Amino acid sequence: MTLTNPSAAAFGVYIHWPFCLSKCPYCDFNSHVRHGGIDESRYVKAFLREIETTAARVPGRTVSTIFFGGGTPSLMNPATVSAILDGIAKHWSVAPDAEVTLEANPTSVEADRFRGFRTAGVNRVSLGVQALDDRSLKELGRLHTAEEALKAVGIARSVFDRYSFDLIYARPGQSTQDWSKELNRAIAEAAEHLSLYQLTIEADTPFFALHASGKLVTPNDDISRDLYDVTQEVCDKSGLSAYEISNHARAGAQCRHNLVYWRGDDYAGIGPGAHGRLEQDGRRYATATEKRPESWLMRVESLGHGIIVDDVLTREERADEYLLMGLRLAEGIDPKRYAAIAGRPLDDKRIAILRAEGAVETTSAGHLRVTQAAFPILDAVVADLAA
Repeated sequence: MTLTNPSAAAFGVYIHWPFCLSKCPYCDFNSHVRHGGIDESRYVKAFLREIETTAARVPGRTVSTIFFGGGTPSLMNPATVSAILDGIAKHWSVAPDAEVTLEANPTSVEADRFRGFRTAGVNRVSLGVQALDDRSLKELGRLHTAEEALKAVGIARSVFDRYSFDLIYARPGQSTQDWSKELNRAIAEAAEHLSLYQLTIEADTPFFALHASGKLVTPNDDISRDLYDVTQEVCDKSGLSAYEISNHARAGAQCRHNLVYWRGDDYAGIGPGAHGRLEQDGRRYATATEKRPESWLMRVESLGHGIIVDDVLTREERADEYLLMGLRLAEGIDPKRYAAIAGRPLDDKRIAILRAEGAVETTSAGHLRVTQAAFPILDAVVADLAA
């Protein structure tokens, strides 16, 4: 059953570049180190082939956002980025105001490529700064210094109209005073957008083993909550309010590509380990490609795509996704859209209980959203509403 009008909605294209110079000890993303180098031209051909196949599956769409993620896309040659963007434009229409973001590490080598990326068509860059002190950067396994990061931010400012950078907080031994000082310094460098993530210990990472053995001690729940509260307070005072649980922006400066995910619009996932959501013939498909780069490459060369998961989502699954993603946003979700997807409305009694507890509220637009005070327990709120 068709529940949306794909041609009228935002449509994003996500490009996953899976290679890094080193693997950060906290990272569980699909990223790989290849000391022997890679055949970049061969990968370009595979990206273009998978774009062609995906466009044949969902033709006639207008691309509103493109996002190069990873891995470390700034390790790509600007000519590679240009070729991929040309391939997207060859098979789909691209909106004149399309947002084209590229994730980058703030090393001097990669910053030197920024002008090449801008010429290729990138108009927004997202920098993985992660911390503004050298000791923390070393502990996080980052290859840049704080000074180098700030220089890269300065170069981004001079090259791109829009830029953002990431910071990780709730790091070992971090106090609210230290974080407040670091955050204010970051805001002084940020034009319009910051992504601020609490450090989480993910399975199958070096940090997980260190944490399990007691060699890595992270802030307890009370301190983590204090650090979250400081984050909101400092950002709000500076005009960078949270539009999503971990993302802060000035009015109109939100990352439009990430909004595609959180609002439940369609996006194509291209590259090793990329995920997608595609509306096709009245059904919504969840796609995922082979994670290992070399295996993905061979699949694309033989089949035209690297997809290994291609599932039709049930109404319940779609509704759960809409809740899970949409309630991350300060704007919340549209209960009428939820009812159209799920085939049933949200439970008014559960909403009333959560409202009485101060966990949810209704906006002037009629959307249901999680209150700022309840964002730290977002998963519990979502689980309650989805039950």
